[in-house]
Amino acid sequence: MGNMIDDFQNYLEVEKNVSEHTKMAYVADVNEFARFLINNNFIKKQDEVIDIKPENIRQYLSCLYLQKIKKVTVNRKVASLRAFYKYVLRTGKINNNPSEMIQTLKTEKYMPNFLSVDEMLELLKAQNDSSSSGLRSRAILEMFYSCGLRLSELAGLDLNDIDFSQRLVKVRGKGRKERIVPVGGPALEAVAEYLQKTSELRKNKNEDVFKKPLFLNTHGKRISTRSIARIVDEAISRSGIGRKISPHALRHSFATHLLNAGADLRSIQELLGHESLSTTQKYTAVNINRLMEVYDKAHPRNHKQ
Repeated sequence: MGNMIDDFQNYLEVEKNVSEHTKMAYVADVNEFARFLINNNFIKKQDEVIDIKPENIRQYLSCLYLQKIKKVTVNRKVASLRAFYKYVLRTGKINNNPSEMIQTLKTEKYMPNFLSVDEMLELLKAQNDSSSSGLRSRAILEMFYSCGLRLSELAGLDLNDIDFSQRLVKVRGKGRKERIVPVGGPALEAVAEYLQKTSELRKNKNEDVFKKPLFLNTHGKRISTRSIARIVDEAISRSGIGRKISPHALRHSFATHLLNAGADLRSIQELLGHESLSTTQKYTAVNINRLMEVYDKAHPRNHKQ
């Protein structure tokens, strides 16, 4: 089983080209399932996990239900097992896929959290510290809002990814897929000020000529996603908005504000790097909810008599 997991991990990385986060999650889920089978005496050793029956997966899912694991997490674990057994079937080590008939759970529709335009502008206006860390915070927030980046995408940006003359940025998204996204003037200005402030640090600390990280930590190395999340928390606290917002909510704000301003879903899909339009369509529900609020408040025939 150990070799099979290693092979599956290589398959995810090389052939499926999934993100590091997805690869780690899928492999961890398969390992967890194998431990469940051994602990409950369904199998005696890990390499027997490839010979299980659909009932074993249903028993595992029942255990997850009893633990009150979130539906979205259960569905991810099902996806992990489907991917694993599909791979094992492809290798010829099994004749039937035990996960084939396992159904995912129906989940509640997820409504993305986002800032209003006024809140977003207030957040950006509050970043007026001229130190290197202050300029970095402003540049990070401006890039989030200007480009609608994921947290990992922003952390992974290199200096050469930004074309200041064309006002474009090259983004490496999920599955290592690249896309080109426009960058607004305020974001470019914030990045330029940050680069100027950290020029000496880059000369002394950045040893990679071809992959120079755009955003650095205090040691001159690429900043981590955890550090960026902390920067966003601190910026929210300084702004006085009064509610906790994740870095992903800045991406949602980007998409929602574009849709409200008349941008079409296909364009937003391209900017966000969504593989499926259905993923982007959740922002339509947000927009409809806003319209309903306006209707309820403003339409003369909607007031209760």
